[in-house]
Amino acid sequence: MVGSAIVKQLRSIGEHEVITRERQSLDLLDQSAVLHFFESTKVDQVYLSAAKVGGIYANNSYPADFIYQNLMIQTNIIHGAHQSGVQQLLFLGSSCIYPKLAKQPISETALLTGPVEATNAPYAIAKIAGISLCESYNRQYDRDYRCVMPTNLYGPGDNYHPDNSHVIPGLIARFHQAKIQDAAKVSVWGSGKPKREFLHVDDLASACIHVMAIKKSEWTKNRDPMCSHINIGYGSDISIADLATLVSKIIGFKGEIVFDSSKPDGTPRKILDSSKMLDLGWTPKYTLEDGLVHTYQAYKHELATERSV
Repeated sequence: MVGSAIVKQLRSIGEHEVITRERQSLDLLDQSAVLHFFESTKVDQVYLSAAKVGGIYANNSYPADFIYQNLMIQTNIIHGAHQSGVQQLLFLGSSCIYPKLAKQPISETALLTGPVEATNAPYAIAKIAGISLCESYNRQYDRDYRCVMPTNLYGPGDNYHPDNSHVIPGLIARFHQAKIQDAAKVSVWGSGKPKREFLHVDDLASACIHVMAIKKSEWTKNRDPMCSHINIGYGSDISIADLATLVSKIIGFKGEIVFDSSKPDGTPRKILDSSKMLDLGWTPKYTLEDGLVHTYQAYKHELATERSV
């Protein structure tokens, strides 16, 4: 989802030759294959958005897959980029790197000040390692490897799997099916009380391109070499209960929404302090409601395309 959004915006700008590889042609878990790609392809910049991702269920069910695959993907790419002389790289992390009970809104300096949420700790630890990798190559080899930490994302191209998806695509798929089947109720994981911040993927893509366009001298001027990552968020949050109500309204589901408190809630609240990013001249364009409408239209188009194939 993120990679597609970045590629789309880079191509629309028209100033770059965008080089991509499908998963079938380049296994990012294979270190030699990744190094061969870099050595045989002239690359000036790298946007590292590839990752194994999923919601609470997936993180809880496949912790070994999440830590192993993410560690391997980012290590192979960052080291391969360095070995082939790539000077500029952008690593995309996640807001789950921060402590479960971090002071809200969460600033970049909250990293490693407390334990992360247990349900996605393997994923979070992998992403923290990615930040440290980038900072280490910067310090030792004077590379320009930058790290951005986006809040919870949604948008076209998301994963709508009934078990392994994040909250917004999961809700969209569930309410859409319930509407079609004229179901009386929809069950939502957890109590509905936790609050989350959500950012449209196209806004994240514009932020990533904005970050990469900043001159190195300006970027490093106010960045701590040992805490160089920067938050990218929407600026406000919403409870899962209110989010479910909003999604059901957009989709047109008229039934009852039931919250299953036997399922985990995750972190009670998670909103980022994105003031450093805003100071660099970037702002998100999508409101949450407009973004959800856009995402639902894309989801219906995706379903229609699948049926016509």
